[in-house]
Amino acid sequence: MVHPGPMIFVRGLVAGIQGLTAVLMLVAVALNFANIVGRYVLFRPIASAEEIMLFLAVGTVFLGNAVVGFEGRQLRMDIILHALPPALRRAFDLAADLTMIAVCAILIVLAWPAVQMLAEFDQRSETANIPLVIPQALVPIGLGLNAFLVGVRVIASLRNSRRC
Repeated sequence: MVHPGPMIFVRGLVAGIQGLTAVLMLVAVALNFANIVGRYVLFRPIASAEEIMLFLAVGTVFLGNAVVGFEGRQLRMDIILHALPPALRRAFDLAADLTMIAVCAILIVLAWPAVQMLAEFDQRSETANIPLVIPQALVPIGLGLNAFLVGVRVIASLRNSRRC
């Protein structure tokens, strides 16, 4: 029997990511609304609103993508796969998941030096003066979470198929 502890942690992690992405999106919507009021009612727009909303969108996309990967809901061109026998379909699904993990790992390796450079030079955004390491780090962090959660789903799927 598999101990349920690790999956409780993973489900908590997924719920935490979903909550964080929801908060990021709500903050972006609230900032957009405030900027609209500022621009068209008060005639004083928030100068850094667009920049901050862009950073919030990056966080939402890359963190939220990890949940999409965990749930197996990423876009797929799988109309042909549905015509295949179940065993072959599962093999292609496994290959796609392993490819996803490999691509995430490669992108993390390629992105991390840029993140380190931004931190080292303390580069900041033009109008909001936000350290660029923060939004840029969300890219490899989100990819890492995606690879981890897809890996967890693959392992759980393999364990379940062995029990049947």
